[in-house]
Amino acid sequence: MNQQTIRLANGINLDVVDQGPKDGEALIFLHGFPENHRTWRHQIAHFCDRYRCIAPDQRGYRGSSKPQEVGAYTPDKLIGDVFLLADALGIEKFTIVGHDWGGAIAWGVALNGQHSRVTRAIIANAPHPAIFPKLLFTNRNQREASQYMRSFRDTANDGFIREHGLATFLEKEAKWDNPSTSDPEERAILMRDYEDRDTAFGMLNYYRATPMAVPSMDEPFELPADFDAPEVPKLTIPTLVIWAMDDLALPPENLDGIDDLIDPLSLVKVQKCGHFVPWEAPEVVIAAMEAFLGE
Repeated sequence: MNQQTIRLANGINLDVVDQGPKDGEALIFLHGFPENHRTWRHQIAHFCDRYRCIAPDQRGYRGSSKPQEVGAYTPDKLIGDVFLLADALGIEKFTIVGHDWGGAIAWGVALNGQHSRVTRAIIANAPHPAIFPKLLFTNRNQREASQYMRSFRDTANDGFIREHGLATFLEKEAKWDNPSTSDPEERAILMRDYEDRDTAFGMLNYYRATPMAVPSMDEPFELPADFDAPEVPKLTIPTLVIWAMDDLALPPENLDGIDDLIDPLSLVKVQKCGHFVPWEAPEVVIAAMEAFLGE
């Protein structure tokens, strides 16, 4: 997949795949941590005959801009990049597609752009912004699965990362990655990316810039008295949520109550599949997208 560098109005450069008919309906694909645009390679190959498929390496990743200050990765800036990318490519309306951190950004893009610029949303294994912050306090499974975020945020680890690289740090801290399920060639691409220290800190800054609290395991399993629930409007554009049920980082409790927050909602549960559903179960994801986009 050929990439071009697109300069956004905010000065950020993104390396972007732009495949398919330029007058086709646009699908903007957002990858998650710790990957790149190739997360969506199977889906792009399938849909680019009819749709304009756009997939950036997001800021902090690969050849895209990698500002090193944490403040450059706050959610508003990451969401803003998507709208500015659409502007730069002359796209007025689009369907947003996201997985993991790309899905978290996609929720924000959909909620901010519904009924104006965003026509539909497709989210794969990315927690809803009104559900996840509560689960971190109240749900043992989710809190335990998210302890890695505390180490990702801890600047005491920076010396280790600079010396040993991101790959070694992830092996030590992240228990949700299963190398046996990934394509060796794809894994080799990621390993090369991780050697770049600016990339390492750009990627970790997604975790460091989010205001979300991640309590330790010895704190009470209850919402604190001063818990400030995020104010999230209802999502009322057609939305497809695809959820792999064996995700070690995001247990299925993330789906509890989601139908109260989205209408109309299509939900597809993928059994016997881990976190990286776009490439662990590509045909299931493609079939779900086909049915949803064809409605």
